[in-house]
This record gives sequence, C-alpha cells and structure tokens, in this order.
Amino acid sequence: MDNIGFIGLGNMGLGMANNILKKNDELNVFTRTRSKLDKLIGGNVIEHDSIKSIASKCNILLTCLPNIDASIEVFLGEGGILEHSSPETILVDHSTVDIDTSKLIWEKSLDKSIYFLDAPISGGPEGAKGGSLTIMCGGDSVAFVKIKHILEMMGTSVVHMGGAGTGTGMKLVNQLLTSVNTVAAIEALLLADESGIDVKSALSVLKTSFGYSKMVERNVPYFAKKRYENSSAPIRNLEKDLKIILELSKMLNLELPLTSKSLEIFSETNKLDLVEPDMSAISLYIKDLGKNE
Repeated sequence: MDNIGFIGLGNMGLGMANNILKKNDELNVFTRTRSKLDKLIGGNVIEHDSIKSIASKCNILLTCLPNIDASIEVFLGEGGILEHSSPETILVDHSTVDIDTSKLIWEKSLDKSIYFLDAPISGGPEGAKGGSLTIMCGGDSVAFVKIKHILEMMGTSVVHMGGAGTGTGMKLVNQLLTSVNTVAAIEALLLADESGIDVKSALSVLKTSFGYSKMVERNVPYFAKKRYENSSAPIRNLEKDLKIILELSKMLNLELPLTSKSLEIFSETNKLDLVEPDMSAISLYIKDLGKNE
C-alpha cells in the first residue's frame, strides 16, 4: 500500500486532501496551521509535526503551496522534502510557480533518484472541493502513470503535457487566458449593466453565443451581488501569476499587450481599500476610470 502525503491545506489544498481521504481512507498531512486539520473530513488523518517526518514516511508526496519561495523552501531548503525522501519516491507540486523553479526541483530530485512532477491545477476552490479539477502534469511519464489514479481522486481531467516544466507552462497559458478573459468579461458586464440589461439575463444569452467564456459565467454572480471581498480566489494570486507570465514572455521575446494591461488593472484594483478582493472587483477600478475622464 502506498503511503500518500499532502503538504499545504490552503484554499485549494484542503479540498484536494479531503477528496483523497474520501477515496483512499488514509492520508499523511503536514501543515504549519494546525487548526486546518479540523477541516479534514473522514478517513484516517496521520498528522506529522515536520517535513522530515512526512517526507521520511511517504513514497508519494503532494504539495500545494502559495508561491515560488515556498516551493523552493519546502522542497530544497534545509530540512526540506528532498533531504528526507527516499529514492523512487514520487513528489508532486501542485503550486503555480515559474518553469525555472519546476525544472530546478526536477533536476535536484533526479540527482537523488526521486521522481518529480510539476502538476498545477485549475478549477478554483469549488473544483478542489468537488474533485473536478483540471490537473496538468510535466515530468517522467512512468511516474505519471503510477500516480494518475491518485490525481483522479482530485480531478476529472488529468493530462500529461510532456517533460519537466510543461505542466507549469500549461498552467501559465491557462492563467493568461483566465486573466484576460476576466477583464473582457467584466467590461462586458459593466456595459450591459450601465445599458439597463440584467446581467443574469445577459448570461443566459451569452451561454449560447460566441461571446461566452467560463469567466463570464464565473463572474456574473459576484458582479450581480457585489461580492468583491474576502474571496477564496483573490486578485493577489492572479497578480502573482501574471508577473511570472510576463517574465517568461521577456525570456521568449514575446510581446503580450493584453496580458500587460490585465496586470495593470489587477494591480491597481489590489490597491483599493478591499479585504482579499475577488477578481470581479476590477469592475470597481474600471468603472472609476470613466469618472476620471
């Protein structure tokens, strides 16, 4: 029997861990915030008090961390995962980082005969909770085949993209579209609303029209109810990802004008006096632009 472990019980990780527990009945867990353990439902939760402890026990270890620095520290830092994992262990990072970070951890893992997959996720906290995530994986195909059944406990679309870093690269492509489509969706909803069109009625039309996108559907309820704060999908996450995307575009000598403008809009919105603003909160910033003209 595999010893499966999970590190990182944030907005996404908690739902993912719960879905493994539902289908595997046992999960090793490490979190620095012990109160989050109370939110794990069912199954046998084996709590660990250190990365050393969980890495030493598990032959399959998944992480879902907030940023590049956290991934590097948890995997490569003193007392980190690689220091205490055994050869043939399969490590999976579901975090959204840059391609260089994914490749660096893969290279260091290879030195110790450890498998590493970059496997970022899409679907938001709702998808994490419902087990309907899209999981895009880069790395060794043998390792992917071995753990695909575990990834399918958390996602309905699990795809091997290719070599190390390709899962992360695909996530950045997705985040580019998410960001740009969100800006377009909010502009359209503002135009509809200011023109006297009910946005929920607009959504019913757009669902069967060329202008439809997932970001239209996702943002209509937030826009309609002005639910702009305390988001489980806050703007800071998109702002982080857009900066990574634009750094990559520089390396590739690509100009991404819509992406650059989207970053400006999200960054300016994040400066507003809002608590954990939702991506739909850009409507406040965009609407104010018209008042300043």
